[in-house]
Amino acid sequence: MAPGTRQLHEFCWINILSPEPAAARDFFAKVLGWTYGEILGMGYSIKLDGRDVGGLFDAKGPDGSPMPPMIGVMVKVASADAASARANELGGKGEPAFDVGPQGRMAVLHDPTGANIDVWEGKGSQGTDADIMLPGAPSWFELLTDAPDSAFPFYEKLFGWKCEKMPMKDIEYSTFSLGGPQPIAGMMTMTAEMKAMMKPEWGVYFNVTDPDATVKLVESLGGSVTVPAMDVEGVGRMAGVVSPHGVRFYVIRYAEM
Repeated sequence: MAPGTRQLHEFCWINILSPEPAAARDFFAKVLGWTYGEILGMGYSIKLDGRDVGGLFDAKGPDGSPMPPMIGVMVKVASADAASARANELGGKGEPAFDVGPQGRMAVLHDPTGANIDVWEGKGSQGTDADIMLPGAPSWFELLTDAPDSAFPFYEKLFGWKCEKMPMKDIEYSTFSLGGPQPIAGMMTMTAEMKAMMKPEWGVYFNVTDPDATVKLVESLGGSVTVPAMDVEGVGRMAGVVSPHGVRFYVIRYAEM
């Protein structure tokens, strides 16, 4: 995924749900260098280098009921209604699409394994156009799934993604691409240990200059570590962390940086 306006079927936005949005804004500002703008009556836009990359919202639903803290991901589509209908045809679950003011139209989807992935039909807003290699930018999206044989054809037929298995030690890993030389996302088969702790989900990796220092900062701010800082051969150094308010994410410094 190159800097600039995202193309159809690329990731174009993130949405953070937190039970304490004010504290979450402060946490992510310190960890990832984000600034914010106000989305009147809804929440806050996440900004990086002056450009919007996502939104941060209260985890309480419209009816006041709590929703789990998370980072949701969005893929750009030509029609949110058509994508939702197609998801249902492919064995997933597509909720009815709805308008988000004049900015666009979206739909909440789940793949056949239960992982949530939303779609965005841009109108007033086409999603982020931030440079994905800036510190603090979401640069990689990764599906953790317990059924890759079900997930792969779903995304291939829904978005036209191509899947290629990668040789990696001790884990089963594949990448998704849109036919170009650079993959846009990854897919990792969950181990038995992972299955006992979590459900299938999409995870987001953010660029940092020093993963080890970021881990220490997260811990000093009341967060925790799920994956200690480690080197991934040919990729870079990464770690998995959780904010003090339960939002799970990953940080990475790529080898070429």
